[in-house]
Amino acid sequence: MIPVAARPTGRDLARQTFRRVQRHFSPAVALAGKFAGQGSVEEAASGCEITLSDGRTMLDFGSYAVTLLGHRHPAVTAAVRAQLDAMPVSSRSLVNPVAAAAAERLADHLGGRLKRVYLGVNGCDAVEVAVKLARLATGRPRVLAVNGAFHGKSMGALALTHHERFRAGLEPLLAYASHLDTGDPEAVARECAAGDVAAVVFEPIQGENGVMPLDTAVLARWCEDAHAAGAFAVADEIQCGLRRAGERSLALHASLPVDAVLLGKPLGGGVVPLSAAVCSDELYRPLLDDPFRHSATFAGQPLCAAAVPAALTAIEDLADQGAAVSAWMAAGLAELMRAHPGAVTAIRGRGLLWGVDFASKELSGEVQIGLARRGLLVSPCLSRPETLRLLPPLIATRREVDRALDALTSAVEAAEAEVAR
Repeated sequence: MIPVAARPTGRDLARQTFRRVQRHFSPAVALAGKFAGQGSVEEAASGCEITLSDGRTMLDFGSYAVTLLGHRHPAVTAAVRAQLDAMPVSSRSLVNPVAAAAAERLADHLGGRLKRVYLGVNGCDAVEVAVKLARLATGRPRVLAVNGAFHGKSMGALALTHHERFRAGLEPLLAYASHLDTGDPEAVARECAAGDVAAVVFEPIQGENGVMPLDTAVLARWCEDAHAAGAFAVADEIQCGLRRAGERSLALHASLPVDAVLLGKPLGGGVVPLSAAVCSDELYRPLLDDPFRHSATFAGQPLCAAAVPAALTAIEDLADQGAAVSAWMAAGLAELMRAHPGAVTAIRGRGLLWGVDFASKELSGEVQIGLARRGLLVSPCLSRPETLRLLPPLIATRREVDRALDALTSAVEAAEAEVAR
């Protein structure tokens, strides 16, 4: 370990880090990071801000939806630190009370109907176990997903992810995965007629596809038709759940009769990686019959599970603040579109999940570069490059939201001028 006194700082730290990333990760990752940080690297974070190696700060309205509570929320950090001092990893042979308490709290948080919980590390873990359980419980091989869907990049989850960019060169993937037209309410009934469908998996709001909401009436019909055919319905809310889009669960709030809700990203409070599949008894049946049918060494480790009660409490305590942030964002983005109709072609969003469509990929890229120069971090949509996502934390103040909107307005104005040259 490098002694603190010998640790490089400022430009030396940035140069060393970019060199290591080029050598050991990817030159493309290093280049993208240089653009985002304007030649600096992230070094510390607190609340809504990231501190860079050159001393500048960036307002974080990105981080791919992880930092719903901002960085290092004190209650979550304290809970994780206490568990680190007690027992960070489980023996996996003995039962751990921290993981059990996290599972109970999570099931109760979603209303109690879905009471079986699988704890993973990242979103793919939750998707993989849901698909595996559906196939085992039904004895059927095929899973239905949706055009525009993103469910992860591991080989099983990737079969449900729709965009060719992520699938190219890897097919055949998981056999028997089909994608549905978002506007076709009869799609599930038609596909289930073959008798081989285990489940339909959908995101109530497709985040990676440009913050695209799915029609609740269509989803209700799909759930009904899946159940009529003996198949399961799974709501992937890894990005949009836990108040990111206003509700604890969009599917449950809409009374969709889903058999599982998948959660992740902010579940660890922005401090530790954690995901969950919260399931019905029927879907979870294979793991009731044989709990070792699906397991992972670091699934449900106490260090991560310790974050759950603190994170869920903090999220609920800040729900009203989140509603205020949502209203400020909605008003500011509407004004942006009114003022720049040639550049901003659409605004979509709910709660703290917003997508801004630009007239071209070139313009979107110029805006993102301009935001980096102005100290605002957002999340691009790799499946829809003309769209930028803004993901403000629950803790954002009016001043921070105004600062973000001012940076966005200025970046759009500069990008319009640059593209017009």
